[in-house]
Amino acid sequence: MLAAFLQSSLVRLIPVGMVVLAIQRTIVVDLPVADVIIQFVLAFVATAGAVGGSERGAIAGFVLGLMVDLVGGTPIGSTAIAFTVAGAVAGLLALLVADPQWWLVAAFTGIGAAVGEAMLPVVRLFVGQENPWPPEMLKIVVVVAVAAMVLSPLLAPIARWSLRLRRAEWDASRAEETVT
Repeated sequence: MLAAFLQSSLVRLIPVGMVVLAIQRTIVVDLPVADVIIQFVLAFVATAGAVGGSERGAIAGFVLGLMVDLVGGTPIGSTAIAFTVAGAVAGLLALLVADPQWWLVAAFTGIGAAVGEAMLPVVRLFVGQENPWPPEMLKIVVVVAVAAMVLSPLLAPIARWSLRLRRAEWDASRAEETVT
């Protein structure tokens, strides 16, 4: 059982998540864009889903969402649910293409981040928070999605490493040999 845990992606995902969360809580908080604080952790989760698929994206979303809940004082699991959905949505979109180009990863990351950010007030409404809908919700979702798209080329290699993924290798000479 210990060997299975040590070979899982959690061994890399948890420390990387701690660093991503530290960046969110120290640096990104002081750099709002259009009066919106960028969700750096959500961008990482959506990127992990876009490069790793829906299952790995959901796992990354759940683990990092729990970390955000533990640090932020929100009800345990409320952010984790929204981040799980964000990672799963980005991963499901990535299933459309076998090996997506960087711009497709960015687009899938943006959509996943938008869904995750839109889910946060819904989940917080279900856990009993009063008035979870900010008045400028559309602006927040758009800014967070665009920021996630911009950050995805930087976060994709880190997400691949933390999820223990290797890029698909395609050899044109081998492909021609199998066709002929």
